[in-house]
Amino acid sequence: MTPVVETPRLLLRGRTLADFPAVAAMQADGDVMRYIAGAPVPEEDAWSKFARMEGFWALTGIGFWLVQEKASGAVIGEVGLADFRRAIVPPLGPDPEFGWMLAASAQGKGYASEALSAALNWGDARFPGARFCCIIDEDNAPSVRLAERHGFRRERTATYKAKPIAVFRRPSASSA
Repeated sequence: MTPVVETPRLLLRGRTLADFPAVAAMQADGDVMRYIAGAPVPEEDAWSKFARMEGFWALTGIGFWLVQEKASGAVIGEVGLADFRRAIVPPLGPDPEFGWMLAASAQGKGYASEALSAALNWGDARFPGARFCCIIDEDNAPSVRLAERHGFRRERTATYKAKPIAVFRRPSASSA
């Protein structure tokens, strides 16, 4: 079961079938997906990703939350951590991988930082002493800034799906 995490403006929660249209719309937006998938994601693929995220929680106890704006009730993004078992060269290693995505209408309002902070706090409590990683397209300057503001540091460039990708790592909260 997906835990619920609350911030002053946001609710990080699991998915319901009623949430799929909002998530599919985000993934169909070329501006949102430019650095994540390289192009808009077809509805069929969006559905597979949507269902997979709930599966992560059920199977591993970690996954991505939906980010819901409390004031409007709108689903505005996703944030979380998972073991995607990515075929990255060289491999990421055992550290849980964080990621985030926000609807274009929600960007520039501090929601990503608020959601990532809450998710990292949850992760630090769940995995004391763990280091976390994330991968970011090297051209995604806003995401790089967000990661760095939250303690991630660029570690190296790796290859993922035949393209270069920046690997960031965050030291454990206990060593910070």
